[in-house]
Amino acid sequence: MAENYDVIIIGSGPGGYVAAVRAAQLGLKTAIVEREHLGGICLNWGCIPTKALLRSAEVMHYAEHAKDYGLKIDGTVSADVGAVVQRSRGVSQRLNGGVGFLMKKNKVDVIWGEARITKPGEIVVGKSSKPAMQPQPPAPKGTKGEGTYTAKHIVVATGARPRALPGIEPDGDRIWTYFEAMVPKAMPKSLLVMGSGAIGIEFASFYRTMGAEVTVIELLPNILPVEDAEVSAFARKQFEKQGIRILTDAKVSKVEKSGTGVTAHVETKDGKTQALSAEKLISAVGVQGNVENLGLEAVGVKIERGTVVTDGYGATNVPGIYAIGDVAGAPMLAHKAEHEGVTCIEKIAGLHVHKLDRMKIPGCTYCQPQVASVGLTEAKAKEAGHDIRVGRFSFAANGKAIALGEDQGFIKTIFDKKTGQLLGAHMIGAEVTELIQGFVVAMNLETTEEELMHTIFPHPTLSEMMKESVLDAYGRALNA
Repeated sequence: MAENYDVIIIGSGPGGYVAAVRAAQLGLKTAIVEREHLGGICLNWGCIPTKALLRSAEVMHYAEHAKDYGLKIDGTVSADVGAVVQRSRGVSQRLNGGVGFLMKKNKVDVIWGEARITKPGEIVVGKSSKPAMQPQPPAPKGTKGEGTYTAKHIVVATGARPRALPGIEPDGDRIWTYFEAMVPKAMPKSLLVMGSGAIGIEFASFYRTMGAEVTVIELLPNILPVEDAEVSAFARKQFEKQGIRILTDAKVSKVEKSGTGVTAHVETKDGKTQALSAEKLISAVGVQGNVENLGLEAVGVKIERGTVVTDGYGATNVPGIYAIGDVAGAPMLAHKAEHEGVTCIEKIAGLHVHKLDRMKIPGCTYCQPQVASVGLTEAKAKEAGHDIRVGRFSFAANGKAIALGEDQGFIKTIFDKKTGQLLGAHMIGAEVTELIQGFVVAMNLETTEEELMHTIFPHPTLSEMMKESVLDAYGRALNA
């Protein structure tokens, strides 16, 4: 007889395991199905290990520029690639164990294997099959495994995987996805990065700091194309100063592999074609939802453009089946998945919840300099019909930034001129990924410019620039 649950969650990434914890907190008998490792891609092969790599690169950058801080380091600063990777993997393993602890603490059953929905309210779990492109440690053994399980509510949280372009499929050797880029056996001397979204730019920043010659190729006119145009332009100048070559309005039409590297044939907007050669190529052209082999289409779940369609609370068109996180569409971010997971479970439990507001989801890119944003860009605000006020404040006018030796960057705020509503905030510079949440809270509380102006920010801090940007939007900046 099949074991029955209130909720079964397929996938243990940030959305899945947080949903499981919340369900257990609400007294629902809960199980989570995982085929590879607790924590999903974010914890094991995405958000967390990349930040560990970038931290190593940041420390190396400061060591190389020690004299700028009045310090002297005798000898040459160099990277031990194996040790850098080992540290990154160790960080992931530590957090992987933490998710296991949370499941045990909250009495969530972990079922190891691959789940398939056979009908609403029922799944069959079979043996795991790991993607060949993803080197993985053996999956931990759980107390439950293959078999049939039932639940009134089934939540799909299977995440996403790197998108591959026809003819430029990753091979794990010369053409990498972010999986291989996270665990290099040796530091390549040269690297091509195809795509300039967050993933592409973070790896470009990491490898350039570690000494590789890096070229970024972007199909669209701007790098970091979802960001405000001013931020994108500033970022490009900073990256080029670091020695990163950037080609925009450029398309990789063909990639040839050899025993020593790859050659990418790149077509530019002016119709010219050039051949670029490097040891490795990172394909960072986006990700696609893991919707296959789950039985979704067989039971009638609506899928569009490779992701599951939901109603804003996680519910699909089939009663009792839900989807959260990357598999439920953009923005494909861990914090969005976590929020969706909680919203979905609380709706299932009958609590009063609000639909996901995608305009209040912050985005962060952990390159050097960092980039962070929330809400509408200036162009999008105008397109939406807003009469706007725009404020800007430079890191070069902030005492803390100067003291840190990080005076390159700015903060930009966009307000509706009539109502004072904060429509968007855009940042580039040191630690902006930590600062952006202040504006996210302000937007969530429907704070106006007047309230922000009367908020006291501590001195000396980088956060003071946030207030100065607001003041500038209304012609009242005090330090510029």
